[in-house]
Amino acid sequence: MTLTQILTPSIEKAIQALFKIAIDKVEFQSTRKEFEGDITMVIFPLLKVVKSNPVELGNKIGNYLVENVPEVSRFNVVSGFLNIVISDEYYLNFFNEIRDAEKFGFVTPRPEDKAIMVEYSSPNTNKPLHLGHVRNNLLGYSVAEIIKASGKKVYKTQIINDRGIHICKSMLAWKKFGNGETPESTGLKGDKLVGNYYVAFDKAYKEQIAQLISEGKTEEEAKKQAPIILEAQEMLLKWEAGDAKVIELWKTMNQWVYDGFAITYKNLGVDFDKYYYESNTYLLGKDVVQIGLEKGVFEKDPDGSVWIDLTDEGLDRKIVLRSDGTAVYMTQDIGTAIQRVKDFPDVGGMVYTVGNEQDYHFKVLFLILKKLGFEWSKNLFHLSYGMVDLPSGKMKSREGTVVDADDLMQEMTDTAQKIAEDLGKLDSYSPEEKSKLYKTIGLGALKYYILKVDPKKRILFDPEESVDFAGNTGPFIQYTYARIQSIIRKANFDFSIKSEIVTLHEKEKELIKQLELFPEVIQNAAQNHSPALLANYTYDLVREYNSFYQAVPILGSDVAIEKIFRVQLSKKVADTIAASFSLLGISVPERM
Repeated sequence: MTLTQILTPSIEKAIQALFKIAIDKVEFQSTRKEFEGDITMVIFPLLKVVKSNPVELGNKIGNYLVENVPEVSRFNVVSGFLNIVISDEYYLNFFNEIRDAEKFGFVTPRPEDKAIMVEYSSPNTNKPLHLGHVRNNLLGYSVAEIIKASGKKVYKTQIINDRGIHICKSMLAWKKFGNGETPESTGLKGDKLVGNYYVAFDKAYKEQIAQLISEGKTEEEAKKQAPIILEAQEMLLKWEAGDAKVIELWKTMNQWVYDGFAITYKNLGVDFDKYYYESNTYLLGKDVVQIGLEKGVFEKDPDGSVWIDLTDEGLDRKIVLRSDGTAVYMTQDIGTAIQRVKDFPDVGGMVYTVGNEQDYHFKVLFLILKKLGFEWSKNLFHLSYGMVDLPSGKMKSREGTVVDADDLMQEMTDTAQKIAEDLGKLDSYSPEEKSKLYKTIGLGALKYYILKVDPKKRILFDPEESVDFAGNTGPFIQYTYARIQSIIRKANFDFSIKSEIVTLHEKEKELIKQLELFPEVIQNAAQNHSPALLANYTYDLVREYNSFYQAVPILGSDVAIEKIFRVQLSKKVADTIAASFSLLGISVPERM
């Protein structure tokens, strides 16, 4: 049981016994650093029902708790706050309960509970993954892992945008300029090769626009009449008509991209349980439109187009079917959501990891699904996140100025190598060990820098700053983990036995209090879809450990039971760091 679970009924009994009044809520907060105490009860709300001054009220409740609750050793009252001091015995009992718990903080899903599907990545097959995709993937993967740890079954998925005019642009450019080159013949990853042709198309298109403008066309006319865009549109029509040659080229080039994506995903450390492809889903939802018309959810205009009127919900009218009978993105997303529940009948909610420029789209989508009567629609969540900027500015795919995900990961590894070599502590490492460590530090720095920020906030990403070995960074936390592993390796005694220690040093107590928060942090991070809560908790835990490390001797203690207990405590901190970082998709090194 947590402290609040122990104290809440005891305080309710105290108020009943002292004042013959029943209350329905007790408010707690952390005790401020300048006062003695482990947890603070806020007195002010009680003054509405108990006629007393806050100090007198606090003293009466405090005395009752000391006399009747074994876990409470003493208290002090400051204004309207009851600062409660908890006994060392409580913290020692708690620590002994969790000391050998392998899955401390994690909750096992119950078979009867509904699953959550988390969608992330969802790229286009006309270019490699870039820095924006990196934030998307890291957020989606981490949120999926955190929800799983909180006690839910989770499916990870993505929908791949593998059709449309932008895909045809890469295909057409390869046909015109590619001379039959392949990933094998060029040595390029397939997604990079295809992305080069997307850029090549844009270059040729701009040149043709400029030529047409010089011949007297307006810019708008030139954009519509440029021969290369007309050819791309013709190719799209052929694809939609099932032209065998176009379909064959489409399959070949898409496969190049999928093979490239697979390498990037593996290096980034993310995975998926199910892939959806827009080429298979773009017709989904059309049949739902008819059902919506019959239910009165949708309305048909005189030109045959179908709309939903959401003006009474503070939104606007939204088209769900064009007058020629073709679907729009909204229709497809409605159909895909319904299809996912058909594919996975135990799914009771979904998380969509998509940038904040799509906030309005998801408000409308969720509202339509609710109006259509799907029970699970109340458990849909848009994990909206801000863009990632670099000191050099915004990225543009068409112009080839994006920060490639593979290049970024390599840069992070190289930066970690440079810093590690400058520190000069790796003389005993083999080349393979060094290479693995550089990647662990580099990717840990990248992931932590991105995930420690609230998803809604925009990020200015600074690679150098992220690999700093001091402050709120991944490498700082990894270094503390490695330091603890060094302590454990040097412990030449049996520390698996139960320690007989009965009193705690202040720093030991603070560290156990921080460990006690871990299960609650996982639940809060899951409910708020925020890896940042977990990342910053881990930083606070590490800071608390380093304060403990500086204040008390561990292996240097002259008292055997102290040495045993402090190594056990250190090991539990390391285990919790590793568990927390695993939920962020970050590895921890045994040596550093």
